Amino acid sequence: QLQLVESGGGLVQPGGSLRLSCAASGFTLDYYAIGWFRQAPGKEREGISCSSDGSTYYAGSVKGRFTISRDNAKNTAYLQMNSLKPEDTAVYYCAANPTIASVQTMCLVRGLFGSWGQGTQVTVSS
Repeated sequence: QLQLVESGGGLVQPGGSLRLSCAASGFTLDYYAIGWFRQAPGKEREGISCSSDGSTYYAGSVKGRFTISRDNAKNTAYLQMNSLKPEDTAVYYCAANPTIASVQTMCLVRGLFGSWGQGTQVTVSS
């Protein structure tokens, strides 16, 4: 069984911070690319940050505000989100797949990820 479980979402004020976690089971993240995607109501799911083989990618909308990381000992990936804006409101998903393309390509083509979490809601509002 391959499983990813997100946690850490919630309601936060503009300018605030949240850290999302993605716990993996059934496989180890060491040799996998990790992606964080988000989907707002009525919109397509978009890649916002991905990492693999020591390389990282950030979408322009989150660059400088979000940081992707992983703790292999805990088999968990993280997304630190700072300076949150109302436009960041969405369901956030983590995804994993063996690295089969550049990190940017994998983040821009969600079909390259085979394993997905269930999503966690992030709402940025005053």
